[in-house]
Amino acid sequence: MPLELTPEQQAIASGARGEGAAMAMRIVAATARQMGAPSLIPIASAHIDGALYHGDSGTLFAEKLVEGGAKVAVRATLNVGSLDLTGCSKNRLEPRERGMARRMMDAYRTLGCEPTWTCAPYQAGHRPALGSDVAWGESNAVVFCNSVLGARTNRYGDFLDIACAISGYAPYYGFHRPENRRAKIMFDVTGLEASFLDSEVAWPILGSLFGREVGDSVGVVAGIDHHPGEDALKAFGAASASAGAVGLFHVAGVTPEAPDLATALHHQTPETVIKVSGDMIRDSRRRLSTVANTETINAVAIGSPHLSSTEFDRLEALIAGRRLSVPLYACTGRHALATLESSGKRQTLEKSGVIIVADTCVVVTPILPDIDNAVLMTNSGKFAHYAPGNTGYGVIYGSMAECVESAVTGCPVFGAA
Repeated sequence: MPLELTPEQQAIASGARGEGAAMAMRIVAATARQMGAPSLIPIASAHIDGALYHGDSGTLFAEKLVEGGAKVAVRATLNVGSLDLTGCSKNRLEPRERGMARRMMDAYRTLGCEPTWTCAPYQAGHRPALGSDVAWGESNAVVFCNSVLGARTNRYGDFLDIACAISGYAPYYGFHRPENRRAKIMFDVTGLEASFLDSEVAWPILGSLFGREVGDSVGVVAGIDHHPGEDALKAFGAASASAGAVGLFHVAGVTPEAPDLATALHHQTPETVIKVSGDMIRDSRRRLSTVANTETINAVAIGSPHLSSTEFDRLEALIAGRRLSVPLYACTGRHALATLESSGKRQTLEKSGVIIVADTCVVVTPILPDIDNAVLMTNSGKFAHYAPGNTGYGVIYGSMAECVESAVTGCPVFGAA
């Protein structure tokens, strides 16, 4: 079916709102044709992943939109950039790259985007309504938006996300269509120990397994008897989107489109049933570490997705005023940083040796020291997946408590409660 644009959409593409908006609309329309979408739909908001510097072309693209007079037509929050503009942390970008990264961040602000600089905009007050259509980028934000909030978005990449935000429209395909949100795979965890399911480490491990098993399909987790909390679902979604290409998951009895298993399946029989075993969990946990039998670590990094205020409370309680032997990088957004500063917790954490990283994270920009054969410990399934390739550090996965104890001692510690 050929794409049909409304008279208003045709007018925008022809320059009625300026050349920047025309370029954005043409990009959205071309994508819609490529994806076989019959029409464009209005969106309520966007989350922009494209402000992270990967090369000059991204900066020049954003500045071209600015030169064309473009402005976002809907609320648009910004994902992490390459620089920590708060000054909490420093990176090792060369001066020219730092300048281009700053120009890129400035251009997106000029376009009217909110300088949230977080991969977890849902923690910073950007929470679109159930059933609303949005255009979000950043894999963990997308999967959280679809799954936990029940809004509807595809995985909008650089630089389609900003084109949707400027035009105010997105192609009508994929997860915007109700029939494509049906779970086809049942991920049955009823055979797992309750103590494991209640533990902090469960959700990144389950998410990593879920992502590898499900890929880009929609699955429903069956066998969870209570809401595990948003931080757990955040960790699950981030790991599943990293290990696979998950854009939407359901948890029966927990997430909004799955009040029960039958509803998540749209009252159809699942095409595949995966009965998760203890052996599968042990293998999934093993895969999250790339280093074994090491006596020392060089750093700990947590906060991918960005740490919430609740997670910072837990971090402070676990450190309990002790001095860390190796740096612990705690990545977060300005929303949480403001709370830390108003409560005095930032000073307490930094006195112990915590390095707070705001506006960005240690896996997407060079903040970690350049050390040969370095080892990083993390409680993040997403960090565990990306850190070896992006930073060169080997990875050890553990709980937040194990990460803190390891940072205190300088060597891997397991079994900490």
